[in-house]
Amino acid sequence: MKTILMAVGTMADTSLRAVTEKMVERIEHFMPFEYRELADVKATRSMTEERQKEAEGQRILASIGPGDCVMLLDEHGKMLTSREFADDVQRKMLTLQRNLVFIVGGPYGFSPAVYARANGRLALSRMTMTHEMARMFFAEQLYRAVTIIKGLPYHHD
Repeated sequence: MKTILMAVGTMADTSLRAVTEKMVERIEHFMPFEYRELADVKATRSMTEERQKEAEGQRILASIGPGDCVMLLDEHGKMLTSREFADDVQRKMLTLQRNLVFIVGGPYGFSPAVYARANGRLALSRMTMTHEMARMFFAEQLYRAVTIIKGLPYHHD
């Protein structure tokens, strides 16, 4: 089983990219992990928001396996503490046969097809944030979860 953080588009902000890459390197030290950026949809200015979500959704669905456990990072998802998230990740690591895929959507969220395919939704916050910040924040929380699982002195209650 591999854990994957998938995101629509590339990170333009170099400082956020640097922090995200640092967290990815730390995570990879402890578990099979992949950070995957899907190519931006082209010519979005001529598309409606719904059409852009559909195009991004097609790319997302083409990038996940049939048995993967898909968790959408969505402001309307379930909110967890860091310890609850660590418990959830550990439970999935012990029981899943396929990949655990966390997905950060594009600027308008996810298409109905992606919502239908998802196994669950996780909220990082009730506040809206840029998809670049969501990647960085989630990568840090996943690293924190791994250190909690491993009993390392990173997280403090």
